[in-house]
Amino acid sequence: MALLDIDNLDVAFDTPDGTVHAVNGLSLSLDRGETLGIVGESGSGKSQTAFAILGLLARNGRTSGSIKFDGEEILNAPPKVMNRIRAERIAIIFQDPMTSLNPYMKISDQMAEVLMLHRGMSKKNALAEAVRMLDAVRIPGAKDRIRLYPHEFSGGMRQRVMIAMSLLCQPDLLIADEPTTALDVTVQSQIMRLLQELQAEFGMATMLITHDLGVVAGFCERVTVMYGGRIMERAPTDPLFGKPTHPYTRGLLHAVPRVDQGQETMQAIPGNPPNMARPPKGCPFRPRCAFAGKDCAVMPPLEPAGDGRVRACHRPVEEVAA
Repeated sequence: MALLDIDNLDVAFDTPDGTVHAVNGLSLSLDRGETLGIVGESGSGKSQTAFAILGLLARNGRTSGSIKFDGEEILNAPPKVMNRIRAERIAIIFQDPMTSLNPYMKISDQMAEVLMLHRGMSKKNALAEAVRMLDAVRIPGAKDRIRLYPHEFSGGMRQRVMIAMSLLCQPDLLIADEPTTALDVTVQSQIMRLLQELQAEFGMATMLITHDLGVVAGFCERVTVMYGGRIMERAPTDPLFGKPTHPYTRGLLHAVPRVDQGQETMQAIPGNPPNMARPPKGCPFRPRCAFAGKDCAVMPPLEPAGDGRVRACHRPVEEVAA
């Protein structure tokens, strides 16, 4: 049985401009100890999928479908149930550690509060465990630095603090939402290596949400490519990077500069992402797709395409992957 099993998930928001369909008919699963990457442009529905899993959607959001965690249905579960799951079994690392940490509280108080509230520890034991976790994420002098405020840490160190906080209750699933966006390339590499080491140590499953295909290539076992709130392609990492079979996946990979190719200009995907308050009929990528035909006015189903992958495209694999 999969640790996380999402079936036909829809997420919509009621706004003054109409209903925004952020996620449409999404289905995916994640096994224990596995690393799944979810990639796509801004607005593709990646983060809203994570928020739906955690029950953290905005008040104007509504959902349908199914999200099962360890066999238990958690979509639209009561707050008491979700508070328990978020505290003990599913953790998230948010994009910006500076806005995720309370600037008015010392790191020691923020970390100890989690352990005292959710694991019933005394203040003394909670502080000792917090120091141990800061040591685990390679923060030098953790015993002394734990009593500092967030602004006294660098961006990379704040992200390490966020990782430490997310692991305090030793979750079964860690959702990392753009965990390296605000960091320079060297620190990005350090953080991703750290996550790999911690995943192996704690045996947790990881869902990595990012637009950075380089991070996905080095970290994930499987990749889900989203666009317009839908899955365009899902595949093991090596086959997807070696032979993308969906026009959108192909466009994303071609837009990444490579040192082994002497390209002088970036190969951008033409056009703009769809307005999900008024999404296009059929395949959401149709207005930007060089392979689009009349049949693309009907949304293609996700179908097997070899190498353990599925794709949603009317064009033959050979045509797109050529």
